[in-house]
Amino acid sequence: MGFFDKLKISRLKEGLTKTRDSFRENISRITRGRTDIDEEFLEELENILISADVGVETTLGIVDRITEKAEEESYRSEDELNAMLMQVMEEMLLDAHETHPVDFQADLKAKPYVILVVGVNGAGKTTSIAKLAHNYNKSGKKVIIAAADTFRAAAVQQLQIWADRAGVPMISQGQNADPASVVFDAVSSAVAREADVVLVDTAGRLHNKSYLMEELAKIMRVAKKKVPDAPHEVLLVLDGTTGQNAVSQAREFTKCVNVTGLVVTKLDGTAKGGIVLSISKELELPVKYIGVGETIDDLQIFDRTTFVGALLGKPVGGSG
Repeated sequence: MGFFDKLKISRLKEGLTKTRDSFRENISRITRGRTDIDEEFLEELENILISADVGVETTLGIVDRITEKAEEESYRSEDELNAMLMQVMEEMLLDAHETHPVDFQADLKAKPYVILVVGVNGAGKTTSIAKLAHNYNKSGKKVIIAAADTFRAAAVQQLQIWADRAGVPMISQGQNADPASVVFDAVSSAVAREADVVLVDTAGRLHNKSYLMEELAKIMRVAKKKVPDAPHEVLLVLDGTTGQNAVSQAREFTKCVNVTGLVVTKLDGTAKGGIVLSISKELELPVKYIGVGETIDDLQIFDRTTFVGALLGKPVGGSG
């Protein structure tokens, strides 16, 4: 394992400290010295998972799967029991589809590759766009940001600050401009400049779902005029600190647009990081990136095994 891989795992563990401290302590308490699974264990596990915001539906799925495994296998040690628990939790998390690569260095299936970024205001959408831009730029790809959230006060200015930090150009027309017009300009510019990626910021209001749907549909129609198969990906940004509200928000957005992946932010600010399992399982969508800090380098590609290991405080990838 290289230095930068170890650094990322270290940052992930640090970012999940609040969740891990409570979650690991409780899990250790019920697995310590135990080699069998009984009703008492399952009931305590259920309470721990729900308190970590794993969600009722996902918690019941985990408990049912553990019950099945207990009938099929025996566990001779606490370590075997913990390994089984990690495996079951990993199974709750969907893998990202190959159609939408997560690795910033991976070849993209189109040029420019248009990514629509959606989410409610305050979820971390603006900073996530900047962090995505930074990572794509660092990997050698030419990136353009489209400032199409034109209705929220100061949204364009805020995004410009982050675009400057990421070192990538931004296309904007100022506050109250037509979002679709901004997207058309950005995609046209990307084609002319032979850019690799276009990241489109969008309005984050949910109080008028029909309007949101119409606006997103219009943006997509306009993008297709220049790039027929755009957008190639739709990322939904969710605030991890909002718990089950994030699941509700996600359901509303998936009614409006075909979301292909999730970005879960602010996991360093919550003791209930189990929400990641709930979001992925209940929405049947892959978590692609997670935010575990406020700096531009704190967006990480989501890996199931690494995440569950960090969540439980277990050794991951030989890092200890």
